[in-house]
Amino acid sequence: MSKINILIVEDSFEESELLVDLLETNGYNIVGIARNFKEAITLYHSENFDLVIIDIFLNGLPEGILFAETITSIPNGMKPFVFLTSSKDRQIFERAKLTKPFSFLMKPFNQLEVLYAIEMAIEKYYDQNLMFSSVEQLVNSQDFLFIKKKCNLVKVFKSDIIFIEVEDRYCNIFTENEKFVVQISLTKMESYLGKEIFTRTHRNYLINKNKISEIDITDNLIYLQGNYKVLLSETYKGFINDFNILR
Repeated sequence: MSKINILIVEDSFEESELLVDLLETNGYNIVGIARNFKEAITLYHSENFDLVIIDIFLNGLPEGILFAETITSIPNGMKPFVFLTSSKDRQIFERAKLTKPFSFLMKPFNQLEVLYAIEMAIEKYYDQNLMFSSVEQLVNSQDFLFIKKKCNLVKVFKSDIIFIEVEDRYCNIFTENEKFVVQISLTKMESYLGKEIFTRTHRNYLINKNKISEIDITDNLIYLQGNYKVLLSETYKGFINDFNILR
């Protein structure tokens, strides 16, 4: 589990500091700040990040658009990005729009609008139909989930999930250090996580097979890392045959 990493491309020291303060206060991690096109390209290739916030004008030139045009042309290198601008030039807007940003924010930026734009960019980039809401909600990616918890977006690696328990219309997602509550069906969660690592043990439980510490066939219980235990029903006992058991 880790924070969402954000790259900032902004030439104004004052405005970049305001962004850093806002984002770090709300649980995001800033991996770098680029002041021009060259620095932006360098950080783009050297840092691991989930989203970019780009000022359209850098040192008086529309280098932010040039940067967006460049990264959108990199095969499999695209990351979601949000534009910041104080420009009202229609031609600049039309050129910027062609790069397909996930949002435009006008300067001086509104803090709430920045936070909403990040959430929407993450959601749209991963092509989900789920909306982040007051109940913790998630967006699915290949190796991790983005989960909205209170005011923060949290990146949870699928491999860190120990088990999932269904409760009414909600799923409780347990990692070693945290529990998330998501309004989603267990069947949907199973489709997100896949069957290579995760398996059902009961109609109410989905577990990470790599987190099993003991299987009690007599009492139909599975013990998991973190001192958790879940039920094992007859319907789902077949998964045990996937293991090489020494007798």
